[in-house]
Amino acid sequence: MVGDNKLTYADTGVDRDLRAASKTGLADLKTTYKLSSHGQPIKLPYGMITPVGNGRYNDTVIEGIGTKVLVAQLAGRYDTIGVDAIAMAANDVIRSGARPIVLVDNIDLQKSEPQFVNELMKGLIKGAEESEAPLVGGEVADVPTLIKGIRENRGFHIVVSAVGEVYENGIIRGDGIVPGDIIVGLKAPNQHSNGVSLVRRTLFKEWGGVYEPTDVPDGLSRSVVDEVLEPTRIYVKQMRRALLGHDVKAAVHVTGDAYLKFDKLQEVNPGIGFVFDNFNPPPIYGVMQDAARKMGKEIDDEEMLKTFNMGWGFALVAAPQSVHTLIDSMGEGEPIGRVTNSGDITIKYKGKTIDLKR
Repeated sequence: MVGDNKLTYADTGVDRDLRAASKTGLADLKTTYKLSSHGQPIKLPYGMITPVGNGRYNDTVIEGIGTKVLVAQLAGRYDTIGVDAIAMAANDVIRSGARPIVLVDNIDLQKSEPQFVNELMKGLIKGAEESEAPLVGGEVADVPTLIKGIRENRGFHIVVSAVGEVYENGIIRGDGIVPGDIIVGLKAPNQHSNGVSLVRRTLFKEWGGVYEPTDVPDGLSRSVVDEVLEPTRIYVKQMRRALLGHDVKAAVHVTGDAYLKFDKLQEVNPGIGFVFDNFNPPPIYGVMQDAARKMGKEIDDEEMLKTFNMGWGFALVAAPQSVHTLIDSMGEGEPIGRVTNSGDITIKYKGKTIDLKR
C-alpha cells in the first residue's frame, strides 16, 4: 500500500517537523542562564544540568504522559498511570548520570473526587518507590473549563518534575563515542507513554480504531486496554548499578522520536553513525500494524521505528570491553547495535535495511 493509505504519527495530530520548528524558540532561554547562582549550566545531548556548588549539579526535568490518560479513562482504571508520569521524568534525569533525589507533581482534574485522586496516588507512590526518590509535594487543581474527560468527571492530566543530583566527575556527557562502541538495550514491555495517539487511532473503536477495550486480539494474551496501560518501566536502579565502576559514554531514554533520538549524540560526536540490528518487539506493535491494515491503512516499519521504542526503552553506549560486565552489573540488557563511521542511523529489521531521516 502506498500514498494516501499510509498512516503516520502526523495523521494523529503530532507533526514532528512542526514540533521541531516550534522548539527553535527555546534558544531564547539562554538569556536567563546568567541568573544561575553557581556558574553556567552545562548543555548535554538531552538537556541541561545546573551547578549548585561543591562540584554538584542538578538535572531538573518536567514531563507529562500525553494521551495515555485517555486510555486510563477508557478503562476506568487509574491506579497505574502515576507510574508512567514519574517514569517519564525519572528516566530522563538518569541520562546525565544523575540520581533522582526529589519528585513533585501537578494534577489537573475535571473534578477532584477523593476516591479518584486516591487511585491516582497509588501509581505515583509506586513510581516514587521504583525511582528511589521521595515525592515531596505538588498541586491538585480543579479546572473543569480546561479538562474534559471521555468519562464523566474523570478528565485529568499529570505532570511530574524530577530533580537529580550528579557530581562533576560522574556526568555522562555523551562524548568520546567512537566506531565499534556497543549499544546495550534495556527492555520495554510496550509503547510506554509515547506514540499513544497512534496507538489509540488504530486499536480502539473509541478513536476510530478496530477493537473494544476488553477485546483480546490475536497475538495478545490479555485485553488490548490492559496491554496499552502496562506502565512505563523505570530504569533508575539499573542505571545506578551500571555506573558502579563502568564507563558509560551515553544514556538514551528511547521515547519520542524513538531511534531518531540518537542524532543528538551525532551532534556531540560528528561523523559517527549507528546501526541497530537486534529487535524482538512486543506483540502490541504487530497488532497495531495489523489493525491499520484492517482499516485499509498501513503503518510502515520506518514509521514504527521513528515513533516507538520497539522493545528497547532505554539504551547505554559503552566500549566493547565493558559490555559483558555492564550487563552483568545491571542484571539485564542485550547488545542491540553498534557505533559506526557512516554518519547515518541505520536499522536492520525484518530482513530490510532502513536509514532513518528526520
